Amino acid sequence: MIPHAPAPVRHLYDDALATLLAWRGADAGQEALRRGFLQALGSDPSCVSKDGPPSHLTASCLVLSPDGASVLLHRHRKAGMWLQFGGHLETRDSGLHAAAEREAREESGIEGIGIRTDPIDLDRHALGPRFGSCREHLDVRYLGVAPEGAMPSASLESEEVAWWPSDDLPEGVGSDLPRLVAVARAALAATS
Repeated sequence: MIPHAPAPVRHLYDDALATLLAWRGADAGQEALRRGFLQALGSDPSCVSKDGPPSHLTASCLVLSPDGASVLLHRHRKAGMWLQFGGHLETRDSGLHAAAEREAREESGIEGIGIRTDPIDLDRHALGPRFGSCREHLDVRYLGVAPEGAMPSASLESEEVAWWPSDDLPEGVGSDLPRLVAVARAALAATS
C-alpha cells in the first residue's frame, strides 16, 4: 500500500516525490541520499511538514553572484554558523523549488533571485537541541543567482548576511558548505 500524506501537505509530498524520482545524483553518494530521501517519504509522508516526524524534508538555496565569484551566506541564529538560505517547507509553498525560492528571498532580503529549476545537491544532517523536536534535515539544495549589485539584509533568523569570495569562505561555515559552493559553481559554469 502506498502511504498518503495528510491533506494540508499532500501537494508538498507529491512534488517532493516527483522531484526526487526525476532527479539523478552526480555520484554514488548523492544517489544513496536520493534513495534515502525517497525511503523517508515512503515511511512517513508527513516528513514534508515541520510538524511531522523528527526527520524533515527541507529546501535550501545557495546564492551566487552572476559570475560565481561571490557567494551570499547568512550567519544562522540557531545554528551559529554561516550557511546557505533554507528551511522547512510551508503549506503555502507549491513544492521544493518554491520553498527554496521563498527561503532565499526571506532570509537574504533580495527580490528577483533566479533559482535554477532542478536541485543541484542533497544533504542529510543532524541537528542539535536548539532545533526542538526536529532532529534531522533531509535537505534538497538549489542554485540561485542574485541580480547584479544586489544588496542583502538580514532576517530575524540571521545574525548577519554577507557576500564572501567563493574561494575564500569565512570561518565558522557549515561543514559541507565548501563542497556545496564547488557544486554550485560547477553547475553555474555548465549553464553559462
